[in-house]
Amino acid sequence: MNTQTLLIGLPLALAAVSGVAQADSKPVPYRYGMPMDVQKVISMNEPQTSECKVVKADIKFLDKAGVEQYVSYKKLSEACLSQN
Repeated sequence: MNTQTLLIGLPLALAAVSGVAQADSKPVPYRYGMPMDVQKVISMNEPQTSECKVVKADIKFLDKAGVEQYVSYKKLSEACLSQN
């Protein structure tokens, strides 16, 4: 293998590894006032419960630069909506 092929292939391999690491990373906890810069929501998840309580939810989205972000936040569970 020549040096030029190695130098071209290395950035591609590193980009592939960093993409996988980013997709599998844990969500960053939301802090009050943290800028979200959401362009497109990919998914929103929260644990299912029949109790009205505070749960940890996650949102995965693309920011305006097209970078995938993964943020966790606390909210009232969906069960609280049906308890009027």
